[in-house]
Amino acid sequence: MKVLGIESSCDECAAAVVEDGKRVLSNVVATQIPFHAVYNGVVPEIASRKHTEWIYGVVKEALDKAGIGPEGVEGVAVTAHPGLLGSLLVGLSFAKAFAWARDLPFIAVNHMLAHLYASRLHVEGPVPPGISAEVEDRGSPPEASYPFLGLLVSGGHSIICRVDDFDDITVLGTTIDDAVGEAFDKVSKYYGFGYPGGAVIDKLAQSGNSGAFRFPMPNLDKGGNRYALSYSGLKTAVINQLEQFRVKGTLTAPNSADGAADIARREGADIAASFQKTAVEILLRSLFRAAEDTGLKTIVAGGGVAANSYLRTRLAEQGELRCIFPPPDLCGDNGAMIAGIGYRYLARGERSPLNVTASARVGGFKRRYP
Repeated sequence: MKVLGIESSCDECAAAVVEDGKRVLSNVVATQIPFHAVYNGVVPEIASRKHTEWIYGVVKEALDKAGIGPEGVEGVAVTAHPGLLGSLLVGLSFAKAFAWARDLPFIAVNHMLAHLYASRLHVEGPVPPGISAEVEDRGSPPEASYPFLGLLVSGGHSIICRVDDFDDITVLGTTIDDAVGEAFDKVSKYYGFGYPGGAVIDKLAQSGNSGAFRFPMPNLDKGGNRYALSYSGLKTAVINQLEQFRVKGTLTAPNSADGAADIARREGADIAASFQKTAVEILLRSLFRAAEDTGLKTIVAGGGVAANSYLRTRLAEQGELRCIFPPPDLCGDNGAMIAGIGYRYLARGERSPLNVTASARVGGFKRRYP
């Protein structure tokens, strides 16, 4: 069954065709980064307008790259929540119209659950245009047997959960303030590193000293917050209290060949590396506690921050844990994960009514903390 997946929850206008919930035939993502970079963040009105302008062309390109026409599509899946309401409505409206016009089975899905499904996608045979070679090289991805621990990390979410099926999760811990991706963006914006913050800081950190600053870890052990996460304190430390956490002896020392720009660049790399290390360690502390308490040894990650190289390296070092990641180009928002999880719903006989609407938030993805 070939399913067309459409994703427009934020600033990526994406469409893909996936066969039988696993085989990616095409994956097209039209990024809006250049339009939002000047503001160092997503402007909702600009995002929804660009989706309106691009959605037809992106879907057509996805069908063309899959080698099929509209008549070759056997089902339609689309993101309905969570996300920016205006952006969601563009993709949802297009998907409903496409399904209605061709009398196709239609399903509206939660794109956070789709992020957890992304690691199950793969490409067989020659890699289609628009799909990275890393996906092809991986071949058929390792299957994670249920239950396992899920790590959903993005600009809007930081969630540690128990996953019992593709649509059945129990949230163990979430952030009580900022999401981890949001903290990356805010730190990057403050220091003028660039946008999007996650990718920029990850790259900058490669040349930095992660031990130059010893930023604080939040203390959330009281009140049953064993898996809770928090990033407001780290963000404040990096932005407003930087010198309090500098490790003695790591101050960048100028020499006669150094210019002010070179010194600032090395200093920025040290800040990026130290911040990234602490941000990831905050995640891992709670995640490892969850693994210890539940006895679950498989971890599946998803979301834009799952592409972070330091996070991947640290989890790969955990010999007693099996850690599964999507390839980097399937960590961010994409249509392939929507089509993949959509197939599972459709194969089970589920359908969404054509009067289904979008919602910016979704229940069940937050924990109440004392």
